[in-house]
Amino acid sequence: MIVVNFIINNILTQASITIALISLFGLMLQRKKAGEVISGAFKTLLGFLILSAGSGIIVVSLIYLGKIFTEGFGMQGIVPSIEAINGQAMNNLHLGNQIALTFLAIFVFNIIIARFTRWKYIFLTGQAILWMATMTTIFGSFAGLKGAPLILVGGLVGGIFAVAMPAIAQPIVRKITGSDDIALGHFCTVGYMFTAGVSMLVGDKTKSTEDLVLPKGLEFLQDTYLSLALVMIPLYVVTAFFAGSKFGSTLSGDVNYVVYAFLQAVQFIVGVYVLLAGVRLLLAEIVPAFRGIALKVVPDAIPALDCPVLFAYAPNAVTLGFIGTTIGSVIAMFLLPKFGLAMILPGMLTNFFAGGTAGVFANAVGGRRGTIIATIAHGIFITLLPALLVVSFNKMGFVNATATDVDTVTAALLFAWFITPILKAI
Repeated sequence: MIVVNFIINNILTQASITIALISLFGLMLQRKKAGEVISGAFKTLLGFLILSAGSGIIVVSLIYLGKIFTEGFGMQGIVPSIEAINGQAMNNLHLGNQIALTFLAIFVFNIIIARFTRWKYIFLTGQAILWMATMTTIFGSFAGLKGAPLILVGGLVGGIFAVAMPAIAQPIVRKITGSDDIALGHFCTVGYMFTAGVSMLVGDKTKSTEDLVLPKGLEFLQDTYLSLALVMIPLYVVTAFFAGSKFGSTLSGDVNYVVYAFLQAVQFIVGVYVLLAGVRLLLAEIVPAFRGIALKVVPDAIPALDCPVLFAYAPNAVTLGFIGTTIGSVIAMFLLPKFGLAMILPGMLTNFFAGGTAGVFANAVGGRRGTIIATIAHGIFITLLPALLVVSFNKMGFVNATATDVDTVTAALLFAWFITPILKAI
């Protein structure tokens, strides 16, 4: 078990190492020269770490925005956090070993299903698989499963999600990227498909978010980063004003709280710049390397990668998706308690990464109008599902807790509403 835990904690959950090893393995299977193998694997590692560095900069900036947003608008409620649930499961419920083994089982079932079915997707976002393993283990345990059955059922459910979600999303991913070289490996796909469906109904795909025509004096805003600045800087500065100087100064230290908010907005844009540079380098290396695995292990396999790989294809849609999802989540925050559900506070990290991806999906099928309307609906949808999950968590002893990624929430609700009653009836 020590070896298994070491592999999971130090290799499989370290997505950069996992993807670099896959690149190395793929190039070796193609019998590339030693120099090409080393170069390809290292550039894959470098690309992913640059992408992660950009994400890290964005995360720090969004955590700050979340704090001043909560303070500025006086909100109290539940902040969704799968990380907190994972911690409780390991420390309070002592399910750490079972989660680790379920994590491995999901990988194995993913490969088996991809090898012997038409779903040829290999899910490469290790952290997302860990969260799926956490949810299936917790809910499987409360359904009465123990030992091998707990691990196998959780692994099977997670393995099915790991191939089904990329498969469901692929028709739209193909529209976005223009090829089947990559797939989407992010457990928020139920939300993306919901958004795409709404966008298809209300949108006009002839007018893309990326084709915005500005007056001559504003043409400089067609630059992705300048247009992003036009949105993010006022958002941060105005929110800081609402939070007030007293609270803002506790975060800004010796720097004026408004200036600090401005700098955090610029840091956000820096993060996007770095992230997109990493995406370009990663895709240039991982796609050719993956063909070796596709030919030898899982014929015609497609790598399912984390959501930022799609951001470069429609950066304006990412911005609109973030804004629309945030608006929708704020609407849902006030609306859902009127129906007896918990108040779920907007999560800025989820709103950016999941909301931005939802914007790219919405634009692909419904253009600008679809993106604006559908991403607001997305914000409501991804707030509703965690609110429904609170009811199940309360029954299990998790107080004021819920999760974010809607696919993991869907898997949990699947257990709570269907699998658990069946198992208990048996």
